[in-house]
Amino acid sequence: MFVAKSLNAEHKDLIHDVAFDFYGRRMATCSSDQSVKIWDLGEDGEWTCTCSMKKHCGSVWKVTWAHPEFGQIIATCSFDRTVIVWEEIVTDSGHNVHSTWIKRAGLVDSRTSVTDVKFAPKLQGLQLATCSADGYVRIYEAPDVMNLNQWSLQHEIHCKMPCSCISWNPSPSRLHSPLIAVGSDDPNPSSGGKAFIYEFSANTRKWTRVETLVGITEPVHDIAFAPNLGRSYHLLGIATKDVRIIALKPNKQESLQNQSSLSSFEVRLAGRFDDHGSTVWRVCWNMTGTILASSGDDGCVRLWKANYLDIWRCISTLRGESVVNIADSGASGNVSQQTGGTTSATGYHTARYFKLAPTAHPSHVPWH
Repeated sequence: MFVAKSLNAEHKDLIHDVAFDFYGRRMATCSSDQSVKIWDLGEDGEWTCTCSMKKHCGSVWKVTWAHPEFGQIIATCSFDRTVIVWEEIVTDSGHNVHSTWIKRAGLVDSRTSVTDVKFAPKLQGLQLATCSADGYVRIYEAPDVMNLNQWSLQHEIHCKMPCSCISWNPSPSRLHSPLIAVGSDDPNPSSGGKAFIYEFSANTRKWTRVETLVGITEPVHDIAFAPNLGRSYHLLGIATKDVRIIALKPNKQESLQNQSSLSSFEVRLAGRFDDHGSTVWRVCWNMTGTILASSGDDGCVRLWKANYLDIWRCISTLRGESVVNIADSGASGNVSQQTGGTTSATGYHTARYFKLAPTAHPSHVPWH
């Protein structure tokens, strides 16, 4: 999820992305100063920059962690048209333990800026999806997870318009075929829908577009599948000029015996919100796929949750270090303006949001 704090002490420019590891005790950040930094959460609750890498030749747009089953691995993408895979090497000298992050591979197939990079769910092995402004989604795989120097290009998908963001469907069920959502920030209003769903067919061994979200006509800045822990449909969060939540319900029951035909979906707009009143840049789900966080140019992070009637609403707004109340997701009234208590006068439960920990230096840089 998002942290309600400025991270930076040593980045010299705007931070473009922040990613937590699987356990939430490590962060990776990337920025316009071409650097990638690793932050560890200490026992005292403070975040400390433990490593800084600078191998890219342009602004670094996104950073992502691989599943810890494969080791401590991150990937970054940049304006310099490359993707870099990094691995942490830990050495024990007998007196202390020292860790170093090294560049394992550089992926250079893109002809333009690489705008997003995501590791696949662990069930699909060590795969990496990238998208770029040249309109291509490229999927790489490490044939030997013990040798990260070698990555092979498995698939190249032409989306026919500039790509800005991607998301794997993280469903743990093998009954669901792998899905990838792709967003485009093409400013041309006549280019049609700017969010697409691609599905991998085990029979043809190809990725095919199975859905175009025609209702999404504004530039898409971020897109994210929700974790699916038993739902019969998929949820997709989209950041455009507002926040949108899309429900994708398969029209047919998939099975392991019938993987030759592609899926079709019943698309439903589950929620659309313009509370930010400005461009929305990031969306992110919690681990259970029940709460969506969004951040925008209004300087706020907003949390969205559905009640028992499946009606989505904003349950909290985070503004840096300010105290923010959170309403019970099942309530239908306004959020209370009281602070300091566990229950307000109107009966809503409230909570305080505050900065998690100070950074090592006082000079901070804002980030989306």
